[in-house]
Amino acid sequence: MLEIGKLQTLNVVKIVDFGIYLNETRQSDQNNVLLPMKQVPKDTKIGDALEVFIYKDSSDRIIATTNTPALTIGEIAPLKVKEVTNIGAFLDWGLEKDLLLPFKEQTTKVEVGQEYLVSLYLDKSKRLCATMKIYHHLRHDGDFKENQHVTGRIYEFSDNFGVFVAVEDQYHGLIPKKEVHQKLKIGQVVKARIVSVRSDGKLDLSLQEKAYIQMDKDAKMIMDRIEEIGGRLPFTDKANPELIKKEFGLSKNAFKRAVGRLLKQDKITIKDDSIFIK
Repeated sequence: MLEIGKLQTLNVVKIVDFGIYLNETRQSDQNNVLLPMKQVPKDTKIGDALEVFIYKDSSDRIIATTNTPALTIGEIAPLKVKEVTNIGAFLDWGLEKDLLLPFKEQTTKVEVGQEYLVSLYLDKSKRLCATMKIYHHLRHDGDFKENQHVTGRIYEFSDNFGVFVAVEDQYHGLIPKKEVHQKLKIGQVVKARIVSVRSDGKLDLSLQEKAYIQMDKDAKMIMDRIEEIGGRLPFTDKANPELIKKEFGLSKNAFKRAVGRLLKQDKITIKDDSIFIK
């Protein structure tokens, strides 16, 4: 049985001027699929077995290719947007016919030239399309440890839970809402620390280091910023949390800890609702 969206090993059953016909069996029948001549390996003969990918061409005909796509049914991969049209976006996946990402399968407005994680599915017309709704395709069987540093790609936001991240583009990860203190976007690649590995294998992440390490980094960032603007910051750790977040991408508690570290190191002084470098 020919399976659209998958790599299959098929047998050469017929050779014609414009290509070769392939089949699961070694006999030609109504289930033959064409491999165009420009894709046929040199010296191919009847009875040879070839690994091919099955999909539909621009004329909606089932066809084979010896090119290997970036993903098959059931897989996840980051693909680059080549074009955005009135029916959706088209992605480069390594085949002559670009892959359609319908608007209804997008979790954000996509941009040409940017990469987004997608999986592959068959629509009602048995055509291959991409979807950014990949949660149920992610794995949770990775060998990860607490405090391990990982790289992941953001694929969805949740007002209730936080930011969903595909660790190594394959595994379930979540940055809880309380841990998000900076502007992030879908498709963005982030470096994170594993806070915990849940019993089901899913990962809780943080974009911050452990408190005592992060405090030193934040303190240096604040000092560098005050130096850049002439040695005076026009607010203190009593400022509005939104102002602190806007200026430094920090929570108010993280800002207070870093300012406290600088005070203890005698590098700053606070007066008249401002912070000064000594």
